[in-house]
Amino acid sequence: MLFLAGTSDARALAVRLAAHYDVLATVVTDSAAKSLTDEGISTFVGRLTAEEMAAKVKERGDDMIVDASHPFAEEASKNAQEAAKLAGVPYCRYERTSENFTNPLITAVETYEQAADVALARKGNVMLLTGSKTLQIFAEKLVGVDGIRMIARMLPRLDNMEKCAALGVEQKNIIAMQGPFSRELNEALYKQFDTTLMITKESGKAGSVDEKITAALDLGIEVVLITRPKIQYDNAFDTFEAVEQFIGGILHDK
Repeated sequence: MLFLAGTSDARALAVRLAAHYDVLATVVTDSAAKSLTDEGISTFVGRLTAEEMAAKVKERGDDMIVDASHPFAEEASKNAQEAAKLAGVPYCRYERTSENFTNPLITAVETYEQAADVALARKGNVMLLTGSKTLQIFAEKLVGVDGIRMIARMLPRLDNMEKCAALGVEQKNIIAMQGPFSRELNEALYKQFDTTLMITKESGKAGSVDEKITAALDLGIEVVLITRPKIQYDNAFDTFEAVEQFIGGILHDK
C-alpha cells in the first residue's frame, strides 16, 4: 500500500501496518524518512502529484492508499484522493482527533492570513508556532512593524534559517528546536520572550497543541488558533483500529 506519513502518530500507524502489508511511505523530509527506514519501512522523500502517486501505485501493484498526512496538508490529501481514483484503488484517511478549546483568550480563525491580521491588530510580542512553510505570510505583515516583535519557532534546518534571513527575521527572534515540547518548556519559552500573543494550528493532541495552548492560557497569553481545513474525506477514521479493520475488510475480500 502507498502510505502518506506526515505526523508522529502516522509513523506509529505505518509500523503497525508494515507488520502485515508491503508499505511504501511517502514523506517530505529526510528526518521523517530515517525514522521510518529505521523500522524497516521503504520510503519516498518528496511531494507527489496525484498522477505521480497513481503511477507509483500501479508500478508497485498496491491495493490501497492510506492518507495519514498532517491535518493541514490539504494539497497532499486532495492529491491522494485523486490518485486513488486514477489508480482504481480504495482510499482511507487517518486523522488524529480535534481538540475543543473554549476560552475568552482564544481567537479562532480559518486562515494564516487572518491570524496575521489579528496579530497586526493586537501588536506586542507574537510567537509563531506554525512552522516554516507559511512563515512568509506572517513576515510580510509583521516584520518591521512598530510595536511588534515576531518570534518564529521551527525545526533547526539550514533551509529554514535561510528562509528567515531572506524574510528579515533576525536571529534573536528565531527558536530553532525540534519537539516534542512539554508544557513546562512551552511556558519557559513564552516567559523568555515575554510573549503576549501565540499563534498555532489546531493539529490535535498528538501534535502537542494542547500543551502549547494550556501553557499560554495559564500565563494569560492570548492565543490565535488556526482551525483545520474543511476537507471532505472518503473513509475517514480517527483510530488505528478502525483503519486496520477497514483495510482488512477490503484486502481480505480480494
